Amino acid sequence: MVQQIDMNKVEELAGKVIGDVAGAMSLFMAYMGDKAGVFDKLDGQGRVSLEKAAELTGLNPKYLHQWLGSVCAAGYITYHAEDDSFEITPEQALIMGREGQPACMQGFIELLVAQYAAHEKAVETFQTGEGRGWDQHLPCCFNGIDRFFRPGYEANLVEEWIPALSGVEAKLRDGASIVDIGCGHGSSSILLAKAFPNSTVYGIDFHEPSIEAARQQAREAGVDNVKFDVARAQDYSGEGYDFACIFDALHDMGDPVGAARHIRETLKEDGTLMLVEPMAGDTMAENMHPLGQIFYAGSTLMCTPASLAQEVGLGLGAQAGQKRLTEVLNEAGFANVKRAAETPTNMVLEVTN
Repeated sequence: MVQQIDMNKVEELAGKVIGDVAGAMSLFMAYMGDKAGVFDKLDGQGRVSLEKAAELTGLNPKYLHQWLGSVCAAGYITYHAEDDSFEITPEQALIMGREGQPACMQGFIELLVAQYAAHEKAVETFQTGEGRGWDQHLPCCFNGIDRFFRPGYEANLVEEWIPALSGVEAKLRDGASIVDIGCGHGSSSILLAKAFPNSTVYGIDFHEPSIEAARQQAREAGVDNVKFDVARAQDYSGEGYDFACIFDALHDMGDPVGAARHIRETLKEDGTLMLVEPMAGDTMAENMHPLGQIFYAGSTLMCTPASLAQEVGLGLGAQAGQKRLTEVLNEAGFANVKRAAETPTNMVLEVTN
């Protein structure tokens, strides 16, 4: 059967692909600029010539000229044709630099670059259907994840998410026992420890290099009411916790039901689990938008392979949705699951017996 080709649709899709390629190249340019410190060095300088930009950054002006052409065409830096000058506006600086600000996107970009850098392993995993352990990713992947998620936690965790949970904030202020499961580099654990000095925080993750990074971050932050250990979600030590939390990690686990069951068993009867997961609808049709596109891609490259590399290998994926997550939590024995808060990128579920 000969199918008719609609050339208008061909041209439309080809145009989109060209735009996507341009975006991919621009993100790599942005990554290079971040690593070379260009955005921060030009931040606040106003309009500068190429020569001045080279002086401020210490970069070869021939390379810098080509790089500026790309990022200016992308809109990451502003080019003023009337005097052939370049400027980082305050808005551009918030997105491209100023580490730690919630709007900074460099962690997200670094995370993407890490996936391209390990593309051979990603393709092999996709073709074979085998799992890919968390330890098989590059260090810049873990750094990018921490850089991307940390500002959001800093902006929302203490001010918005904890107060949205029934009775939890008062417990933490009085002094409670907290377990942060899948803590990664420990940013969420340290935030909790600093915000609630009367409480003790136990951060666990099965990835030893991440725990080493978390311990270093805690030393630098000067907090002494947080402890980090290498442990799995389904059998970490301790019991009688007042509060448990999982940040963007349950869907990565091979056995999320077993993990949630163990959490329930180690919580006090009136304890609370706060589950933070990527924002998603309950059907694929609800996730057909740019954020869904990003999360499904991330799930293909990182989340689902990590789950399939572990026992059970449920493979929830980053777009599981509240309905599917609730089924997992109910199977683990939790009776009550409700959405307590949300952001454009995350849902916050309050989970109790």
